[in-house]
Amino acid sequence: MARVFGVSSSIVVDVPPDVAYRAVSRPADMGRWSPENLGTTVGTEDGPAVLGTTFVGRNERGRFRWVTRCTVTAADPGRRFAFRVHAIGLNRPLLPGPIATWEYRFESAGDATRVTETWTDDRRAWPAFVANAFDRVVTAGSTFADFQARNIDATLRNLKRELETPAG
Repeated sequence: MARVFGVSSSIVVDVPPDVAYRAVSRPADMGRWSPENLGTTVGTEDGPAVLGTTFVGRNERGRFRWVTRCTVTAADPGRRFAFRVHAIGLNRPLLPGPIATWEYRFESAGDATRVTETWTDDRRAWPAFVANAFDRVVTAGSTFADFQARNIDATLRNLKRELETPAG
């Protein structure tokens, strides 16, 4: 089976593009939607991230927890937000290397917004058999592409639910 280096999915959210962008561009809040990300570590700047912002993300899969260092690579309000993950570790992101890129695109859909989330596997230097074996161990039997496709769908559903629920 050929290795898949990227997956994406979209959902229409009944808010304007700038509202969806403001939510997604706050890495500290990502844990509210993602089934795996818990937000950012203490000391990471709060608020919408701008181009070049570096943050440390906290993650959890089952009982396993880790952190990643990420840098914002696109911050075009109401249109596109992206960051690359370039270091990983258990308590501090000490192991550098290309890991993944996450991108969110926001397109008007009438009075709503089509939000598209994309994961790209940046581990291109890894031989396919090594990546596939590693992926199946850390995802309990899936490739990262299949695993991330499920995570993306869950994240988008959770984002939609939160943004469409009236505050109160």
